[in-house]
Amino acid sequence: MNARWQQALSLSILLCAVAWVAWQWPRSPAWAVAGLCVAVLWSLVWMGLQFALMHRVNRGDAAQRASALQLLRACAAEARAAAVVFGWRQPFRANAVPDWLPDAQPNAPRGVVLVHGYLCNRGLWNPWMPLLRARGHAFAAVTLEPAFGSIDAYAAQIDDAVRRVAAATGRAPVLVCHSMGGLAARAWLRAVPGADARVHRVITLGTPHGGTWVARWSRTANGRQMRLASDWLQALAASEPPQRAARFTCWYSNCDNIVFPAGTAQLPGARNRFIAGAAHVEMAFVPRVVQACLDEISS
Repeated sequence: MNARWQQALSLSILLCAVAWVAWQWPRSPAWAVAGLCVAVLWSLVWMGLQFALMHRVNRGDAAQRASALQLLRACAAEARAAAVVFGWRQPFRANAVPDWLPDAQPNAPRGVVLVHGYLCNRGLWNPWMPLLRARGHAFAAVTLEPAFGSIDAYAAQIDDAVRRVAAATGRAPVLVCHSMGGLAARAWLRAVPGADARVHRVITLGTPHGGTWVARWSRTANGRQMRLASDWLQALAASEPPQRAARFTCWYSNCDNIVFPAGTAQLPGARNRFIAGAAHVEMAFVPRVVQACLDEISS
């Protein structure tokens, strides 16, 4: 279901573009090209507005202030990453790379559970999966559904993935989570008795641990839960034992156009790691971040 509505959206946009060119080209090729340029320009303007708003809100944050060059580079990188992720990988390649769960071997490398974020599915992780397999790490990538349900509802899916990866390796896995996925992992830890003993570490990339400014406009259940200092987030934090945060490594950026102020992607007591100039979707594919995660999984 998650991939189907993204397929419908991508195909609708493509069909509209084709229809416009077919209608205008015989009369005026210039108008046909101009229409396509306007559509591309509008998407870039919308992306630029996100970054401008993020930069303004970040003025009061303790994180290093992004430079104009960092903002421009991050905006361009995010436009490319979002186009590939939302226009191709997630709608049409969500199941292109299956979970890899070989029979348990003595001294097998630690396994990994991959947890995507809001409006995404397991296709987000397609570039990661061959890297994990090449290193011998068993993995399972979940698709959190319902897409617009409560974050608490995802605990069962994560629990099943953790169980399957642990069975394949005989070891507690590492959870690698992008955006809302990190909150889903925390919700799983709260919901399932003994879950702390079943996970080695949790790595989050751009997760709104303290909420995000942009969620104030959301009307979905999980979107409302991600509002800054929401009742749900406060209850989640209050339920967590102090030692749990030590299991977390949390990456955050001063150019995250979805999770801001930047400091909201930090978790008190966790190993919080700053990456300058990385945008939200892009963060999951920055070579330095990916390599650091792979090294931590192997440690």
